[in-house]
Amino acid sequence: MLFAYVPDGPKLKQLPNGVDLSPAVWVDLYRPMPGQVEAAQAMGVEVPTLADMEEIEVSNRLYRENGADYLTVVLPGLSETKTPISGPVCFILRPERLVTVRHHAPRPFETYPVRADKVGPGCGDPRRLFLSLIEEIIGRLADLLEGSGRALDTVMGRVFSEGAETTDNALQQALREVARESDLVSRVRLSLLTMERAISYFGQSLDDGAEGKLLRPIVKGLMRDIQALEVHGDFLTSRVAMASDVTLGMVNLVQNKTVKIVSVVAVIFLPPTVIASAYGMNFANMPELDWRFGYPMALGLMLASAVGTYLFFKWKRWL
Repeated sequence: MLFAYVPDGPKLKQLPNGVDLSPAVWVDLYRPMPGQVEAAQAMGVEVPTLADMEEIEVSNRLYRENGADYLTVVLPGLSETKTPISGPVCFILRPERLVTVRHHAPRPFETYPVRADKVGPGCGDPRRLFLSLIEEIIGRLADLLEGSGRALDTVMGRVFSEGAETTDNALQQALREVARESDLVSRVRLSLLTMERAISYFGQSLDDGAEGKLLRPIVKGLMRDIQALEVHGDFLTSRVAMASDVTLGMVNLVQNKTVKIVSVVAVIFLPPTVIASAYGMNFANMPELDWRFGYPMALGLMLASAVGTYLFFKWKRWL
């Protein structure tokens, strides 16, 4: 799919499909088809493939070619099946327009066009539009981290609270939730790292002209926001580790409690088992073998030994 936008005052206006793309200040390629790739190439833009964008070398993520800057970052988003994933997004900066190439759906690419007048330094030229879109992405990453923090608060509240359900199913569900938040935090952390490198590259490419001097403070502000989110991400990572350790500790306590109960029951029935074994040997010269009250006496001894063992455990507070 191809989405093209032109400035409309402080806002962005989407162009209809099939029109001339030359006035567009932003061309967004989402899982581009061959015809859409050709349309972008006709504007002098070499569209990288998904395999090219997934290369981890810095030289393949940040480079300049034919007068255009190629900045590739990794962003969380949704796949075609609405599954949360992280994937590469390439920002291609040319003097006349910004071209983005992506194969998944990060939410900022849906929210920014309708909020272009409320975010960043505006959308009048490609560089300002790029910084505004980056600010929208940073805001989305901040929302994800805050949501992850609230989810961890909920999980820890369930695990820590007195009288909380501590069944195996409840604890397994808590572990699944902690693992899900851990995965989200790690994906956001990776996005922040790649964005920090891309913005640093962009800041170094700014000239000493009037426009460059105006954009440098914005770049520094975005870098400070990213660094603050990285600290927040590290904090959440430590919280995830603590939540995982506590939940696993609760699992061990529940298992120990079960083993303790089984062990106590086994010990309670040990004396009756000894008595039953003794009187079940059926030797011919056993004194109680022909006694009228031998059977009731054996049952009474078994019951008394079990009750006595139980009372002893209660007195020692082992139960």
